[in-house]
Amino acid sequence: DAVVQTCIVHLLRNSMDFVSWKDRKGLASALKEVYRAPSAEAAEQALTAFEAGPWGTRYPAIGQSWRRAWTEVIPFFAFPDEVRRIIYTTNSIEALNSKLRRAVRARG
Repeated sequence: DAVVQTCIVHLLRNSMDFVSWKDRKGLASALKEVYRAPSAEAAEQALTAFEAGPWGTRYPAIGQSWRRAWTEVIPFFAFPDEVRRIIYTTNSIEALNSKLRRAVRARG
């Protein structure tokens, strides 16, 4: 019954691997339209617009990588915007789990 969701930050970092250093800032702002969309349908439209736009035609592998991970991206849009900011990255969740494991291991 678990819902698998990919980390948006890791997906963005993976996208930046395809891009030259001088294009990273512009590309990141273009991808912001996708992951800040109000719903999954709006995000898919934004991704389609990104793929058809100048960044998507210049770097087609980015759109393809987002499409491959799309089933793990969609659960992100089920949460309200305030919650999305918290779960935007899994680092805070991973840090909490690490502290819990450390506490349990220390207490035996």
